[in-house]
Amino acid sequence: MINRRSFLIHLACVLLVAGGGALLWLPFHTQAELDDWAVTLRERGTPARAVVVDQVTKSGGNRSSSSRTMYFSYELDGRTHAQEVACFEVCRAAGAEVPIWVNPADPGDFVTDFGQLSGHRGRVQGVLGVVGLAVLGVGVVLTLSRIRRRRANRPRRDRPRRVEPAADGRGYVGRGKRKRNVRP
Repeated sequence: MINRRSFLIHLACVLLVAGGGALLWLPFHTQAELDDWAVTLRERGTPARAVVVDQVTKSGGNRSSSSRTMYFSYELDGRTHAQEVACFEVCRAAGAEVPIWVNPADPGDFVTDFGQLSGHRGRVQGVLGVVGLAVLGVGVVLTLSRIRRRRANRPRRDRPRRVEPAADGRGYVGRGKRKRNVRP
């Protein structure tokens, strides 16, 4: 019979694995949705021209890498809008013109010609993905250690030994390097 404490520990290990897996899955799911949204904006969005007003690099200090951001200014329906775009793969210099497609329902939402969405999307999900990877790793290690410990603590059953007659009529048990199992 499994005692209650052992069951709760096993349940906690399984929940760590499940929770870590879910957190690790979140950034991949979010990125797929963002990619789909970028395609939708290109198909249904209002085309416009944005100008890179400024490019800012923030130092990450000792613990993280620096981040770069472009600031865009664009006109839509007679109104001027400003928005920022994180520089991941492409970072244009100040004064450069960039074709964009703007969401008509939300003028602050657009996609650039190089596929980058406005704002800093997915940053929180990325952090949660790293946390999920750590939690998943801890959960797997704890679960495997519980399984090993459980096998080590399991009582061993002795197998019945076969008794085979010897050539001289006496029985012996097993086959070892030395014949210590000889019965008189």
